[in-house]
Amino acid sequence: MAEICCEEAKSAPASASAVTALARRRPRVELGVPGAATPAGNEEGGETRGGKRRRVSCAAPAGRSCQRPRLAARFGSMLWWPRYGVTSVCGLRREMEDAVSIRPDFLRGSGGGGKHHFFGVFDGHGCSHVARMCQDRMHELIADEYTKAGGSGKEGASATAAEPKWKEAMERGFARMDGEAASWAATRSGKDDDLACRCVRQKPARCDHAGSTAVVTVVGPTSVVVASAGDSRAVLSRGGVAIPLSVDHKPDRPDELERIQAAGGRVIFWDGARVLGVLAMSRAIGDGYLKPFVTAEPEVTVTERTDEDECLILASDGLWDVVSNEMACEVVRACFRSNGPPPPAGARPDSGVLPAPAAAAAAAGREEERGAAAAVKGVDRAESDRACSEAALLLVKLALARRSSDNVSVVVVDLRRVS
Repeated sequence: MAEICCEEAKSAPASASAVTALARRRPRVELGVPGAATPAGNEEGGETRGGKRRRVSCAAPAGRSCQRPRLAARFGSMLWWPRYGVTSVCGLRREMEDAVSIRPDFLRGSGGGGKHHFFGVFDGHGCSHVARMCQDRMHELIADEYTKAGGSGKEGASATAAEPKWKEAMERGFARMDGEAASWAATRSGKDDDLACRCVRQKPARCDHAGSTAVVTVVGPTSVVVASAGDSRAVLSRGGVAIPLSVDHKPDRPDELERIQAAGGRVIFWDGARVLGVLAMSRAIGDGYLKPFVTAEPEVTVTERTDEDECLILASDGLWDVVSNEMACEVVRACFRSNGPPPPAGARPDSGVLPAPAAAAAAAGREEERGAAAAVKGVDRAESDRACSEAALLLVKLALARRSSDNVSVVVVDLRRVS
């Protein structure tokens, strides 16, 4: 049946009635053979790329995702793009306040042959606007501060030599992001035309009562840089061992408790330890009404990459409240084993990511259709790596099965080196 209809599509209809009949048959053929694939080497598969025909004409072998030949030709085999997977869900919460940002090669123009890729998870509280601001701006501010600090992004720089510059760039970038969030809150009075934010609709408006955690990672050729403020977490799997690259900023953490008390604040145990009995974390972007007890200064770590590195997991506390570091790393390793080794060095991954501008434009089109902002920005999730995407999805499902009561956002980055 499919072969007969394909032959009809190749030949021009003789009359208007034939055109109408053919147009009626085409949708049924496309929906009836979802597994149909264009044979390898067939040039006719590229004639129609719009709508559903584009999806059904692309088939992938088991364990691999579909290729996009035009993108591969554009970027060539010399450029390496990160292998990642991301899943972000609302979970049992009424509103989605998490945001994820993935920006490949975000230090463009800084010189050097090494590429640095930005990954960020932001868990908002009180409202979603601070997390969205971090999603849109954090990578730009850090890139700007890294350039001002004299960073070159060169591949040969060791992690030890680059640590002071990255620490300075992260601290200043977080401070600028916190300042922008405070400035935005100060300009809102509840009479603004944009009433998308819950805090703006309140009477009186309480935009300075909102904030967001932030855990960002810059993955370079020789190092992994992590900056964290709040209780979102980054965990590295190395040689079968889970290594936390950030430590949650809880109010009852001894050093955080001492800092809060030294500033004149108090930690009150009300459904857990909370700053002034309100906020369950001691560091965050925003939360102007709790300054200086809640600070935006991040803790920064720079870790040298090794051949034993397997993966990096970034997630909001919706995952870490119910899943341990070791369990999360084991889930990712199991997905890696089931999907086989990564692509060889020098070749673009089977479904590598789009560069930021093209992906952002594509994502913007879909967001406009949905009428809502996407929880993930910077890249096209459809272009993510299969193994990493399966791992991120499985971790989210595990968190929901264990009755996580928060939004859950997970990013998995494949750090395995290939020969």
